[in-house]
This record gives sequence, structure tokens and C-alpha cells, in this order.
Amino acid sequence: MENDEHKIIADALNGNQKAFRKLNEKYRVSVFHIISKIVRNTDTANDLVQETFMKAFNSLASYRSEYKFSTWLYKIAANCSIDFLRKKRIKALSLDRELDTGDGKVEIEVADQSYNPENDMVRKQQRFSIAGAIEELPEKYKMVIIYRHKDDKSYEEIAELMDIPVGTVKARIFRARELLKKKLKGI
Repeated sequence: MENDEHKIIADALNGNQKAFRKLNEKYRVSVFHIISKIVRNTDTANDLVQETFMKAFNSLASYRSEYKFSTWLYKIAANCSIDFLRKKRIKALSLDRELDTGDGKVEIEVADQSYNPENDMVRKQQRFSIAGAIEELPEKYKMVIIYRHKDDKSYEEIAELMDIPVGTVKARIFRARELLKKKLKGI
């Protein structure tokens, strides 16, 4: 297999387009996978696959046969992707420096959207709703949920505390969660 690949590479070096096409067909999917992991865009990855094979074809004479061809090709693919990302890099704007406009200099002000009282209120309501739903559970279900989720106890610890088998603890937790889901869906 490796000897076949060396022959194909030698043929491609001698200008045989079919040989290079065979290499392209063999490695295209792998090269696409590497590039798409880096650039995270299918259209861009397809363009960069083309660019990778063009660069590989143009620099095939620099390939050294003591190394695997795939490693050499994957390195070209990774470099093409990194070069693309470098070129695409967005120009950053400093928030500390004044911005020079035609009419003078102005400071950049950015609204703080990190705190949203409405989100805070919704979270509080959900906590109260969950706490209320837990309180409405039958005692045997309420206790396993409190031990498991509030007190962070293991199934074994809960079984010991309640003097019941571990299987019963698991069944009660499952049933309690199902009851909570039903109660909370209506809210």
C-alpha cells in the first residue's frame, strides 16, 4: 500500500494529473475534516480544501518520502486554515482610548447588560415554584428528593438514613422527579 502511494506521488511529481487526482480522492475527506474543525464553516472549509491541494501540488517537489504523505498534507491543510483565520481576524477597538471622529474626540460607552432584574426575578420565582412543588410531594418522595438534591447524599446514604433498600431509594427518586415534572409543567 505504501509503495503504491510512493509510486502515485512519483507519478504526480512527473506531472501525471491522474496520479494527483488519486491522492486528492484518497485524502479529501480527511483534509476537509481537519480544516472544518479549525474554521467551523463548511463553505470556507471546502474552499480551503481546494487551496490545500493546490498548495500541495505546487510544492510536491518539497515532499520528502521518508515521512508519511498524509502528515505532510495535513500540515499544509492546518497551515492554510490558520492563515485564513489570521487574515480574517477582526480589528479590535479599545474601549479605554478615545475615538477620533471628524468633529473631535469622544469616549466609547458600552451599556452594561450583565444584570437583568427580570431574569433575576424569574429565577427567584422558579426556585419558589420548585420548593413549593417539593413541599407538596408525599412525604416518602419529598424526603428522598431533599436528601439527594438539597443535602447531596448518595443513594447508599439515603438508604441508610431511611432504612430502606437502595433500589427503593432509586425508584422513589425517579417517581418524585416524575411528579415534580408534572407539577412544574402546569406552572
